[in-house]
Amino acid sequence: MGPSKEVRMVGGFWIAILAALVLMFLASAIRIVREYERGVIFRLGRLIGAKGPGLFFIIPFVDKMVKVDLRTITLDVPPQEVITKDNVPVHVNAVVYFRVVDPTAAVVEVLDFVEATRQISMTTLRSVVGKSELDELLTERERLNRELQKIIDEHTDPWGVKVITVEIKDVKIPAEMQRAIARQAEAERERRSKIIHAEGELQAAEKLREAAAIMQQSPGALQLRYLQTLTEISAEKTNTIVFPLPLELLDALRRRDER
Repeated sequence: MGPSKEVRMVGGFWIAILAALVLMFLASAIRIVREYERGVIFRLGRLIGAKGPGLFFIIPFVDKMVKVDLRTITLDVPPQEVITKDNVPVHVNAVVYFRVVDPTAAVVEVLDFVEATRQISMTTLRSVVGKSELDELLTERERLNRELQKIIDEHTDPWGVKVITVEIKDVKIPAEMQRAIARQAEAERERRSKIIHAEGELQAAEKLREAAAIMQQSPGALQLRYLQTLTEISAEKTNTIVFPLPLELLDALRRRDER
């Protein structure tokens, strides 16, 4: 006599329960680590190491895996209100590009490496800007970016974080200071324009002096220039009548004045 229907139902129920437990065990034991990730494994709280990429099996309830992304992370540093070295209040923000190079240290040495990097970036930005003058913020930004990158990278190195670059995004100054800078820039442009104009006048005067010296030494050159000037005047369409004086007369008058 075969098993009763109730027995078969109970047997099927336990089989289903067992199958579900097996599936749950496999699901909790299998870990897939992608190419851009590393899995830091702990066994009973003790560090085993970083694994990946690939398919890995861990012991459920015994092992724990913490995944760490190795791709470059973009971190916006919120605007910081800082007083510069020359006592100008400014609001400055920045962006930090970094990535994890040691996933084990990023998990073991710091609770949240992203937030820790954000906090150290904020304090470093305030410190560097506070030691700089406003003119440096506006004209030497590349140097300040390199200085920020170096300082932040030194602080995050024990966490397994490599700071790639830091960029100061925006520097906001008070409106009255903006107007003062605009006036200063306008005055500087006017000064340079006057210098260029004066240099041009000086060069023209030098050329005229050289030409006068050449013509003084060569009467033929003076005669040629005289004829060229008459030709240019005659070519113009005008009702003005020009009576040229002979060069001999002009030369005689010049010699009389010299006496």
